[in-house]
Amino acid sequence: MEHSSLPAVELIVRTIAETAIANEEYFCQLDAVVGDGDFGYSLARGFEKVLEDFANFDRSSIGAFLRKAGLVIASRAGGTTGPLWGTAFLRAGAAAGNRQALSPQDVVALLRAAVEGIRQRGGASLGEKTLLDALAPAIDRLEADLAGGVSDGGVQALANAARVAEQAAEATSSMIALRGRASYTGERSIGSPDAGAVAVGVIANRISAAWRDFRAQRSEQS
Repeated sequence: MEHSSLPAVELIVRTIAETAIANEEYFCQLDAVVGDGDFGYSLARGFEKVLEDFANFDRSSIGAFLRKAGLVIASRAGGTTGPLWGTAFLRAGAAAGNRQALSPQDVVALLRAAVEGIRQRGGASLGEKTLLDALAPAIDRLEADLAGGVSDGGVQALANAARVAEQAAEATSSMIALRGRASYTGERSIGSPDAGAVAVGVIANRISAAWRDFRAQRSEQS
């Protein structure tokens, strides 16, 4: 991931969208344990629209592309999912600005901006059993690995981050939900993972696999 051009960003956004849609029922089942059970549905509807409009997105810069994705998600995904996930993309797009390529440090900065957007919009903090509990530690691991140098295009760094996200998502099972509909269940929320955190883990794993294949294809072509 020495430099991520727009095609690479497109790949990641498309992978997120396809994974959200493919796991709609699974995410709904997870959410139904302590929430209202519509998380998977809301996420899938937002990202269906992303794929529907994908070819028409503004590609004048990475920031413009991400901001358009954020606007679509915010307007089409229901409940709190639209505002939270839409804000993440909007903030990432704002951090990308008019860049045509991203350094590893830029990638981390975009992700940090997304996390801060989610935190501010949802009023959540770490340890409150939300998607931040999987996303934040995964970004920490990614940043640490990228700081040590990138010799494989970021393939291993993303694999490590995905593993951390999955482990952190599972660890939310021991937490008491303090945000969203799940917070109404109090201690009954202990014993099941947060659906949003699990979604982050599943999506991170798919991004890691897609990026590995992407880099392999690039290597074969060079």
